[in-house]
Amino acid sequence: MRTTARRLAVVAAAALVLTGCGGRATTHHKPGTSHQEATGGSGTLLTARDESGHRLRELPAADAPTVRAEIRPDSEGGWNVHLTVERFQFTPESTGGAALPGRGHARLLVDGRETTRLYGPWGYVPPGAHTLTVRLHADDHTVWAVAGAPVQTTVRLDATPATPATPSTPSTPSTGSSAPSSSAPSASAPSSPRPTDPGRTVTLTLTGTTVEPPPSRIELKKGERLTLRVTSDRADTLHVHGYDRELPLSPGVPATLTLTADRTGLFEVETHESGLVLTQLVVR
Repeated sequence: MRTTARRLAVVAAAALVLTGCGGRATTHHKPGTSHQEATGGSGTLLTARDESGHRLRELPAADAPTVRAEIRPDSEGGWNVHLTVERFQFTPESTGGAALPGRGHARLLVDGRETTRLYGPWGYVPPGAHTLTVRLHADDHTVWAVAGAPVQTTVRLDATPATPATPSTPSTPSTGSSAPSSSAPSASAPSSPRPTDPGRTVTLTLTGTTVEPPPSRIELKKGERLTLRVTSDRADTLHVHGYDRELPLSPGVPATLTLTADRTGLFEVETHESGLVLTQLVVR
């Protein structure tokens, strides 16, 4: 009996250590309790849900985050989205954890349909006239809400975004209402359009965890075009942060991504699966 009692005491003590108070937020919860109910006591968890089934988590207006979206046409088509938030920070490292005030991620809804998550202030929307909604979520994926409504902002994209420049067929110049002077030289074939500046090309090779040439910084002037030519020995996805451009990589097959450096700052280029930093773009 004493041996059994001692064993039970050890098990109980171990359980207390494992469940401890005040530790890191966990994604584990008791059977019959939803993840949202178990991970964090911030605000009031409502029964209402958004279009994707995420429950709303209510906060007083004075404590709730806010979000604004600035939309800029991308020089290669589509729209760049820049978010300005207050009382909020992006926390990709704790996604799936407890709902803590002022933390989480954003989700983009295009024409009412959720398309992607944002773990930072910049995003991208493909070309076309859309209604864009940016909604703020907690780390446990609930939706921050005030007075029963999600914390979000909606922007109407009415204009046609800029598309990549392509050489056009030269047209006959307009002469207006005045006829050409008899002394004017005879018309000749229009000259060919000036070729588009190809910009810079950087070639990178990935072998295991090695990048050649070794990771460094590529300095660019704003508006300069850059082509990344990447060959990987494994399947992966290249991602240019800040510009939200991605490039699938197939083993041994060179892949090319071209962008216009129309945003200033420091931007990392990395791979999703292997998590390798290939280079950094410094745009001034």
